[in-house]
Amino acid sequence: MFVRIVKLSFHEENIPVFLENFEANKEKIRNAPGNRFLELYQDKNNNSIFFTYSYWETEDDLENYRKSPFFNEVWTFTKKLFNDKPEAWSVDKLASLQ
Repeated sequence: MFVRIVKLSFHEENIPVFLENFEANKEKIRNAPGNRFLELYQDKNNNSIFFTYSYWETEDDLENYRKSPFFNEVWTFTKKLFNDKPEAWSVDKLASLQ
């Protein structure tokens, strides 16, 4: 399993539209084959910056999701709202304390 972190930066006037679209689609994203966890964060100092954290069973699961018609629809809508290029990282979790 690995973690996918995506940094998204929006024009301020587009934030409500992004949040509405995320709310409408979050269950479908979370229930994509191989997805085990999904969270959305908002930066405390710059409310235009968001991060998604998603846990995936395999890299193939993430790639299959990224090639799906559903992802294409959501991403096409979302990228029109950006004020900066998104950034993404795939990372392995080395430690987790609770």
